[in-house]
Amino acid sequence: MLRIQAFRGLRPAPSLVSEVACVPYDVVDREESAALAAGKPHSLLHVDRAEIDLPADTDPYSDAVYAKARANFLALQADGALIRETGPCVYLYQQRMGGHIQVGIATVCHIEDYERDIIKKHEKTRRDKEDDRTRLIGTLSADTGPVFLTYRDSAPIDALVAAVQKDAPLYDFTAPDGIQHTVWRVAGGESLVEKFRDVPVAYVADGHHRTASAVRVGRERREKNPNHTGNEDYNWFLAVLFPASQLQILPYNRAVKDLNGLSKSDFLDAVARAFTVTPNANDTPVRPGEIRMVLDGAWHGLAWRPAADADPISRLDVTGLQDRLLAPILGIDDPRTSKRIDFIGGIRGPGELVKAVDSGKSAVAFSMYPTTVEQLMAIADANQIMPPKSTWFEPKLRSGLFIHTF
Repeated sequence: MLRIQAFRGLRPAPSLVSEVACVPYDVVDREESAALAAGKPHSLLHVDRAEIDLPADTDPYSDAVYAKARANFLALQADGALIRETGPCVYLYQQRMGGHIQVGIATVCHIEDYERDIIKKHEKTRRDKEDDRTRLIGTLSADTGPVFLTYRDSAPIDALVAAVQKDAPLYDFTAPDGIQHTVWRVAGGESLVEKFRDVPVAYVADGHHRTASAVRVGRERREKNPNHTGNEDYNWFLAVLFPASQLQILPYNRAVKDLNGLSKSDFLDAVARAFTVTPNANDTPVRPGEIRMVLDGAWHGLAWRPAADADPISRLDVTGLQDRLLAPILGIDDPRTSKRIDFIGGIRGPGELVKAVDSGKSAVAFSMYPTTVEQLMAIADANQIMPPKSTWFEPKLRSGLFIHTF
């Protein structure tokens, strides 16, 4: 069964929480990070993306960046922006994005549960990204950004969460992007820890690189400790666990730069052999098995149906698009490495696809129906790996609201 544990970590001083808490390191580039942290000396981006405090031509993987991250991390503690908890805690973390609300439990999970597939994964990790976060976590001896986990709903856990929410929150602020973040502190957290022993498995929704990196650091510390017991803080990593029914997955749309040498009419003929095509469709699919395509200012509906005995991967719309159109017609054999395809998060809407095509940046673009949480869990249960860019979770977890140290 899943193990969680209360931890005595760092958290922002209440008066600085909205400045310290920042977007995840991997959703912004250097320039965006620098802009978000400008005039905010306590932003955790000075730790997670420390290259913003070094010359612009600095290699983001250089020794200087990790040294600067550590120096900035220690400075945040020295000046009181980050304070140490007086005892072990877990936290409730609620996010409100428009009408959508999700409430998770911020805690630490054991690296062995990840190794034993009690915490299941559905993505491959890139070695360069994993190496970067492994080095940062190891240099800081801390997890600054939580992994986003999900589990199948549990009524007893829901009841405990609802009871805690009757108390006054520790933090409550709205970030510049309009998302409201509310945190409740649960000293000890014994009841929640106990109830999670009845949860058989959890799933990595977002944060595969952070999870893999934390596990690597834990293994390294284990190997260097002749008195290792398995209970040391380096055996645990920071996570927020959300019930599956509350999660919101947005589509991950696609745009392709050219038609692979085909004329528009030949391209449409080829698409019509692979899908049931409806002209003058709207821009947003309403169910699985539907894709919308924008070409030359017009939207087309593409419908398809997987085989009755198809496995969970083959049932995904992103798989149907890849296997029926992107690879055989447009020559996008490996979307992980192809320079001819762009992936556009659904948070930006189908209008972004129209803009890409109208500007000439792309020749054709595809509006997808979002992968469901049930599909994600089925794929992880089957020990399969999702195609790249299959899920876009919103809202994103802020980093810095709680930090696990070891």
